[in-house]
Order: sequence, then C-alpha cells, then structure tokens
Amino acid sequence: MQIEEARRLLVEGLGVGPEPPSPESARQVTARLAHPGTLGPLVRRLSVGDLELAECVRLSYRHVLGFDKLLLLPGAPRFMLRVHFWHGAAGAVSEDIHNHRCAIASAVVRGRVRMECYEPAADGVPAVAYRETIDGPGGAWRLRRVGDARLRLLHTEQYGAGRSYGLAARTLHRVVSEEPTVTLFLETAPQRSVTDVYVRSRGRVGGSGSVRTGGSEPGRSGGTGRSGSTDRTGSTDQTDRTGPTDRPSSPDRAGRTGDEISSGGAGRADPPPKTPLPPAVYLAELDALAASLGY
Repeated sequence: MQIEEARRLLVEGLGVGPEPPSPESARQVTARLAHPGTLGPLVRRLSVGDLELAECVRLSYRHVLGFDKLLLLPGAPRFMLRVHFWHGAAGAVSEDIHNHRCAIASAVVRGRVRMECYEPAADGVPAVAYRETIDGPGGAWRLRRVGDARLRLLHTEQYGAGRSYGLAARTLHRVVSEEPTVTLFLETAPQRSVTDVYVRSRGRVGGSGSVRTGGSEPGRSGGTGRSGSTDRTGSTDQTDRTGPTDRPSSPDRAGRTGDEISSGGAGRADPPPKTPLPPAVYLAELDALAASLGY
C-alpha cells in the first residue's frame, strides 16, 4: 500500500467534520490497515525511508510499560497511527487502570493481549485517583492526585491476531500482553486535555462478585467476535497514556514516600521523560515486522 493511500483511508474512515470519530469507525479503519496484505507493504515502504524519518523517530520511544511505540503515520490533530511492539512478560510493567484523551482503536497483528474494562462503583475495590497531563507532543507526563475512588471490573476479553477493538475516550481499562505481540494502534482527535489514572490501593480490582459476563460493554465499540472469557491493554503522544510505572516517589528518612504515607502504598511519581528510539532501532523493528508479514 502507498503511504498516501493509507492516509486517505484514515481521513475517509474518521471523517473531516467537527465531531470526533466514533470508536467503531476508528476500529474499522484500523482493522483494515492491520491486514497483513495492507500493513506489510506499508511498513516495508516506511522501513526504507518513504517518510520523514526524523519526525517519526522523534515521536517513537520505549514506553515506561516496556513496549516500543513506533509512529507510522503522523496526522495530528486528526490521527496518529502507531505500531506497538510488546516484548512479553519479561519486559512488561503492570499497567494501571486508565482512560484516554480521545477515542482509540487497536488491532492485534501478532500475539495476544488481554483487556479489562472497569466502572466506578460504590462496592468496588479501593483505588487512588490521579489526573494526568502531558507537556505537548513528545513531552513528559505529569500526575496529580485527586482523591480516593472505588472501581468494579465489568468484563475481560482476549484478543488474538486478526481481532480489533475500539474504545471511547472515557472508557476505563487496562491491557496486558504476556507474550511477544505486535498491535496497530490508532489515536484520533483529542476530546479533552487530561486522562484519569487509578492506582489500586490494596488487593485486585474486580474479583469475586464483581465480574459481569453478560450485557453490553459500556464505552466499547465493535470487535471481530467475542471470546466469551470472563477472566487485564494501550496509547499516544497526543493521548499518550497506558499507565505509569510502579516507581515510587522520593522516600523520606523512614524509607517511605509521601504518597505511600497517605494512600497505603498507592503513591506514584511522574513517569520518567520519554527517550526517542535510535533511528537504527526504529528501522530495524519495522524491517523485522515487514519481513514477518511476508514483505
């Protein structure tokens, strides 16, 4: 696929009007672009320099959660198309429950992810709520504690190669990949300037009596079939948020952090600054992906 053809599909699929695109429209165009016969030629063209390498590398980096975020097609503020390289359980960091600044979509190209969706509930498990901002494209994350909360697990679903999903901006969720996985990830137009992050105070969010296995899935759109699982996934430079790391704040003389003193160990420091991937790493990962897709 030609790069300009991919851009055209994104523009047509997401629309050009003032209203933000729906999660389903984002899912549909992402699923189409993630097809091996479409993504393979596109990635191969990018891997040989068919786009401004400096801009793509500047906004591509190793995420604090341990996966690589590679920008494929910049199109802010309407879209940013990325590929995520998850390296498996060995390099993963547990993701906090969060939402996004925009509607997002993701399609699994290789491997598998598991996603949990949540909702606030008086009978949910305790958590500490944060508001997260970002210092512009490619900038640093900033976390501000806003209070206590309770969350309940709504459902869990597995996504393997060929499956896709779309999420509304405010849908609370988290994703985990326990094996090497590649996903195509689409950010759409920002709808707000902050995201919500929830750090569990104690125990596991969800658990017995808190999982719903039937009914609708609030904030979620589309998909390519349900797994039936009732049994934890993604993000951006314009929406960039898939959860801070488990790094604590600076300790006091007793070895405790200020947040830990007041929240029972659920404190969070601002994540570390983003460090762009070296161009050689960016090109090597694209080359490997193109080869794995047969191009």
